[in-house]
Amino acid sequence: MQKEYVSFTKEMKKDYTILIPNMLPMHFTLISKLLNNYGIRNEVLFTKGQHIKETGLKYTHNDACYPAIIVIGQFIDALQSGKYDTHKVALMMFQTGGGCRASNYINLIRKALKRAGFGYVPVISFSFAGLEKHPGFKLTLPILHRMMYAVFYGDLLMLLRNQCRSYEINAGESEALAQKWTNRLVEEMEKDRVSYKRVKKNYKLIIEDFNKILRKDEKRVKVGVVGEIYVKYSPLANNDLENFLVSEGAEVTVPGLLDFMLYCVYNSIADYKLYGRGKVKYLGIKLIYKFLLHKQMDLINIIKENSDFEPPTYFDHTVTLIKGYIGIGTKMGEGWLLTAEMLELAEKGVPNIVCTQPFGCLPNHICGKGMMRPIKEKNPNINIVAIDYDAGATEVNQENRIKLMLANSKDVD
Repeated sequence: MQKEYVSFTKEMKKDYTILIPNMLPMHFTLISKLLNNYGIRNEVLFTKGQHIKETGLKYTHNDACYPAIIVIGQFIDALQSGKYDTHKVALMMFQTGGGCRASNYINLIRKALKRAGFGYVPVISFSFAGLEKHPGFKLTLPILHRMMYAVFYGDLLMLLRNQCRSYEINAGESEALAQKWTNRLVEEMEKDRVSYKRVKKNYKLIIEDFNKILRKDEKRVKVGVVGEIYVKYSPLANNDLENFLVSEGAEVTVPGLLDFMLYCVYNSIADYKLYGRGKVKYLGIKLIYKFLLHKQMDLINIIKENSDFEPPTYFDHTVTLIKGYIGIGTKMGEGWLLTAEMLELAEKGVPNIVCTQPFGCLPNHICGKGMMRPIKEKNPNINIVAIDYDAGATEVNQENRIKLMLANSKDVD
């Protein structure tokens, strides 16, 4: 059967630049630099503005998944900008290969590129599900090893920055320190072999630096952000939600990317438990799951031992929170994890929650908005608002609904 897509070849790897849509600024900066260090030339797109959405709508159907519209708009905007030789660039899209519309992103991007006159540009599917083959892009164990630690570092920096910046006396200090450490970690991972001993030492140094930030001794409304993975994290997709919440006087809590990774791994374990399939795969996946849990526990313990910052919740406990609410077989999109994260936030004293979801995203409407009533019935002190994000939705309406949620905010001592 003939391939229907343009492959990214070994020859292209020599002088092509791979463009990557931004989702998590600090995480993706670290990952981007790692890939560059291994000869995979790439650039993360940090462009933003209403014109991105308009460009996406121009080249794809307005009924397409909102994250797809945003990504398509950002890609085509970059290709039309004149900044790049379009015959020397490729595009990359991160995918889980699951059963929701996100698995069609690659085809949607390629159709949009043809409409815009860029059908010759290769589109790489970054997926562990092996959706496609691209000879010029292969992830080796050393790359994956360093990418894993990039995720750990990114989660830690995001957590500490968010717990400091609403209280900082010197405005902008938390963000500046997070950027400083991002740059320092990039340089370190480029030059030296990554050892776990060094990683744990860096955890302590990072925590020590954030401990030095002068903070106001006052109470702020605590707000958690959950939802579809791209809209939850991407400032472009959620209209800079985190900064908006901070500007409204809230302390923001966003679950880390490691939780989503563990969720994806755990789902393979659940497949075996529920359906008895993939025994050989199950044994390997179980080892990976235990390995990641051990790394997460180390990070949690280091935070507890060296600061008064609130650490992440141990994922093995997060899984137990869904009992009586939703089954582990509900795993399209963010699936049961979305419900679990809302319950996790409430348990750790963050009862005010913004559930971000692309308009028309069925998995998120079921596991997010659809679970709000049963969650509230058993947790009367919880305050959740579901915000639909769509290319046609107005930012003012979204912000007004969030302000209403803040006006009815709950406190948990």
